[in-house]
Amino acid sequence: MKILMVYPNSRGMNMLPPAIALFTAILRKQGHTVELFDSTDYLSPEEDGFDSDKEKVANLNAKPFDDTLLKESYRDENVFDSFEECVKKYQPGLIAMSCTEDTFPLGLSLIKKITRLKIPTLLGGVFPTFASELVMSSPEVDMVCVGEGEYVISDLCNRMEKKKPYDDIPGLWIRKNGFIKRNAMMPPVDINKNPYLDLSIFPKSRLYRPMQGKMWRMLPLETHRGCPYTCSYCNAPAQRAKYKDETGGQFFRKKSIEKIREEIIHLRDKYNVEAFYFWADTFFAYSEREFDEFVEMYSEFKIPFWCQTRPETITEKRVKELADVGMFRMSFGIEHGNREFRKRVINRSLSNEKIIASLKVVNNVGVNFSVNNILGLPYETRDLTFDTINLNRQIVSGDINAFSFCPFHGSQLRVLCEKEKYIEQGRIVRSFGKMTTLKMPQYPPEQIEGMRRCFVLYVRMSKDRWPEIEKAECLTPEGNKIWENLCNEIKETNYGPSLN
Repeated sequence: MKILMVYPNSRGMNMLPPAIALFTAILRKQGHTVELFDSTDYLSPEEDGFDSDKEKVANLNAKPFDDTLLKESYRDENVFDSFEECVKKYQPGLIAMSCTEDTFPLGLSLIKKITRLKIPTLLGGVFPTFASELVMSSPEVDMVCVGEGEYVISDLCNRMEKKKPYDDIPGLWIRKNGFIKRNAMMPPVDINKNPYLDLSIFPKSRLYRPMQGKMWRMLPLETHRGCPYTCSYCNAPAQRAKYKDETGGQFFRKKSIEKIREEIIHLRDKYNVEAFYFWADTFFAYSEREFDEFVEMYSEFKIPFWCQTRPETITEKRVKELADVGMFRMSFGIEHGNREFRKRVINRSLSNEKIIASLKVVNNVGVNFSVNNILGLPYETRDLTFDTINLNRQIVSGDINAFSFCPFHGSQLRVLCEKEKYIEQGRIVRSFGKMTTLKMPQYPPEQIEGMRRCFVLYVRMSKDRWPEIEKAECLTPEGNKIWENLCNEIKETNYGPSLN
């Protein structure tokens, strides 16, 4: 059977989707033919030319980089026309799309372009799992995978090829005879039994991504699935609860160290990897025994790698040992600088003092890191955002990210935002890199966007410059000019350390 994988992505979102590579490996192993349409290489008219990586560089969140390698697969054609041409030429028996809430609108527009061809469509991912009814309300969508997709897509394609009924597959919602059949979820998969990722479905240029101003042949490697923490802006707690309630299974899992080792060897030998990004919400969610086992195993390779974790998981021993075997960069979620607000609204109780002390440990070991911050959370004000700015001024990080809050479906804060009427029920939210969809009277979208683009300026420049920076918050021609001049000044100092 011929399956067309579709990845409706924006240019500049260069992290490879491991799910696409995993499903490709599963299906090809079973004898199916799989091809990919990846919209990352197109400038979608719906995205109005938006490029995520270039946006981060413009806002001083990341260093400039040479994108020559990425451009090798760039396409100038209209993404919708190219998709229609691809479908007509390939003539798949199934179109399988992996999407997030941010990419769903583009994905749906692509499907609408080929509806008349009557090809069954399957959508999966976190957004279809938590907004299944909303996704199925679009008549162009034939099926939704609720939960993990390994077994669902495998069983579906095998049955479709043999022309057997497939409307009873666990985890599959399907449109049938004018009604939607909602099958119960399938239990969590054993991630240690998954095949190696098949990255050959992507063009070579998609194996690269920028980091620290350099292009890396950087490949994903899953070490954990799920997260043990309960942040209210994230859907991980709901994912965990959903699996426990509906299947009795445990969603948070750790891949065995031996399995990770086997995958490292596969990716090293087949794809000439230059660096890994470990695909885990909290990489340091290891016991001491597991951590020591990982370090011993990885000492065999010492391939550079990036990972993300939380400040409270940091110890000097762990950072130093990982740095010794290849860790060259980390990422931390700070999210907000007011401890009481952070605890009450986003369910993170760590003190500012602990955050500062933990990240100084990383500085002392000599590992570069970036920090992530969220602006425009429910109940936040511009004054509260300055608490986040002042906390960041006490941290010496390589890069500083400031994202506008996105109330994604499946998160506790999504429910809160709908209750407070900050967002309409069923409204789809867009990228972290765009203006917020929240409408809060005390912190309007334009003000949040102005603070977001000036966030690094407030952190990096001395406080006597703050009146000038405030003028750059205004989204006007005059404000834009001031903002551009200040950004150029920061770039001339090579982005400089924080100034207290």
